[in-house]
Amino acid sequence: MQTFSPIHGSRIPAAIALRGAANMAQHTPGTVNGTRRAFDRGEEIFSEGEPCSVFFKVVSGTVRTGKLLADGRRQIDTFHFPGDVFGLESGKNHRFTAEAVDNVVVVAYPRSSFGGGVRNDPVFGEQLMTSMLSSLDRAHDHMVLLGRKSALEKMATFLLEIAARRANADRAELPMQRTDIADYLGLTIETVSRTLTQMVRAGLIRLVDAGRTVILADKARLQLLRA
Repeated sequence: MQTFSPIHGSRIPAAIALRGAANMAQHTPGTVNGTRRAFDRGEEIFSEGEPCSVFFKVVSGTVRTGKLLADGRRQIDTFHFPGDVFGLESGKNHRFTAEAVDNVVVVAYPRSSFGGGVRNDPVFGEQLMTSMLSSLDRAHDHMVLLGRKSALEKMATFLLEIAARRANADRAELPMQRTDIADYLGLTIETVSRTLTQMVRAGLIRLVDAGRTVILADKARLQLLRA
């Protein structure tokens, strides 16, 4: 992990944050200090059970959070993209492990700054509230996805969600491995591969860039599968 000098990361317009806040340091300093950190692909950001002393905002790259189950299986809770806040817990310790899916840059904020930051900096507070509410919505949707949907419905929902979250109307860019997708959807990697092949043959999607980019060829039918 690389750690950079502290910056004032609170007054970042939402549109810039969603693009990854590449020019973060150029914006007017706010009241909440953050430390910029970089993680290599596969590197652990924090582990389950560690004290929750800081929370994070993604600047660039993708982060996965999840946990190992008692039988050794891994369940991925969600993926975090630029602009997302993660690692803010109600308890004193982290309930999940966070890892870099690819090369990641985040801003780490002291947990102790949360209350004062929300009170003293409305922009910072609004960004946190928006991110946390979005995370709660995704958690509810993920619970339904795991419990009720077929493999085809799960994959259609996942691809549409990724496309929407990354502001792409007709494609889903997938920085994560097939094993990550399987552990997020509660499927085996074989089922993931078989379902993608089925969707290609049905004309629902096209795979390009060695499968890293999924073109949503028939978005209307994908929406029906998600409903």
